[in-house]
Amino acid sequence: MIDKLLIANRGEIALRILRACKEMGIKTVAVHSKIDRDLKHVRLADESVCIGPNPSTDSYLNIPALISAMEITDSNAVHPGYGFLAENADFAEQVQKSGFTFIGPDADVIRLMGDKVSAIAAMKRAGVPTVPGSDGPLPEHKETCLRIAQGIGYPVIIKAAAGGGGRGMRVVHDADSLINSIAVTKAEAKAAFGDDTVYMEKFLQNPRHVEIQVMSDGQGGAIHLGDRDCSLQRRHQKVIEEAPAPGIPDEARADVLEACTKACIEIGYRGAGTFEFLYEDGGFYFIEMNTRIQVEHPVTEMVTGVDLIKEQIRVCSGERLSIRQQDVLIKGHSFECRINAEDPNSFLPSPGRVSNFHPPGGLGVRVDSHLYSGYSVPPNYDSMIAKLITYGETREEALIRMRSALDEMIVDGIKTNIPLQQELVRDKAFAKGGVNIHYLEKKLGLS
Repeated sequence: MIDKLLIANRGEIALRILRACKEMGIKTVAVHSKIDRDLKHVRLADESVCIGPNPSTDSYLNIPALISAMEITDSNAVHPGYGFLAENADFAEQVQKSGFTFIGPDADVIRLMGDKVSAIAAMKRAGVPTVPGSDGPLPEHKETCLRIAQGIGYPVIIKAAAGGGGRGMRVVHDADSLINSIAVTKAEAKAAFGDDTVYMEKFLQNPRHVEIQVMSDGQGGAIHLGDRDCSLQRRHQKVIEEAPAPGIPDEARADVLEACTKACIEIGYRGAGTFEFLYEDGGFYFIEMNTRIQVEHPVTEMVTGVDLIKEQIRVCSGERLSIRQQDVLIKGHSFECRINAEDPNSFLPSPGRVSNFHPPGGLGVRVDSHLYSGYSVPPNYDSMIAKLITYGETREEALIRMRSALDEMIVDGIKTNIPLQQELVRDKAFAKGGVNIHYLEKKLGLS
């Protein structure tokens, strides 16, 4: 079993990992950039190491510095959290070659699922439903591309195989603009990801974003922990998530949950993972797999009672799953609001000193945050400063608790998106459930 773990991340997820390690009796090492020396988890960890200057390229993305930090502290495992190097196959490979345990799947599995074309092919072989598309990279031959699009049916979407985070995508509504759109997307993909491979899919008009949480031990054991709805998005970035996804027919849900667990076994997956789908008119369509813990994992923990981080550490250290599928019981409902240090109207980042922080409380309220009064939010990293999570026996109760919790929450000294979240949880369409991925941008006048 792991006895000392290095946390290769920052902010709330680093603190979340530290808490799990403390419960498991695992010593922790916090790494940090110069500006992050006062982070909460850095103060609480057993040891801390400064790994570089403020830019993430020189610190949290600096693989040699992280490996060196593991060596000098005698750590025997590393947890990447999410973002930064969490889905970097080269990092996972170097960690394992250096004799350490990577809390995540093997590098070859990360590569397989990180390339959208190979991921879709693997899912088709495993029986996971996918979006009708080109079934591989688009060729250079223009006439062939036009025939593929005609066979799929317009509108189509061109996607970068190495893309992510909403980048490297372009919707095409007719044949006249197809070839130019492919060329532009290829150029953008080459500049952003170093790979100009693109593929084509049917563009679903009004889908929801529904994802499946899985846990697999890489030894033939795999379970699902239900689904989540993450449809309330702005610029492809999730704003509010909930579990379970409302309004999904039982039969459709059961089929996709079973397919995802089978796929984990088929690809030899180990650790926590998320299958992301577009859902429309009763059908699920696979879009990608995140080979890491998700930002929104707390809503799944709230409705299952399973500590996903602890289970992730266990299976990645070589243990078999400690829970069986029949032990997983989805009960009640949970919401998560992402609290960002940003202007609620312009969405511009708002770094600075937090003069007063008061988190809400009460039955069914959870706050995952590294904030404290006097902490200075740096301008160098992602603007998310907290996750506010509520639970209720029903969706309505969980939503009422979220409204109250947002009203109670105080973050003084900087601007936050709390006013926007207060508006969204009182939105009639959202309260009803089942809004699509375009709803928020239309509401905000961004589309």
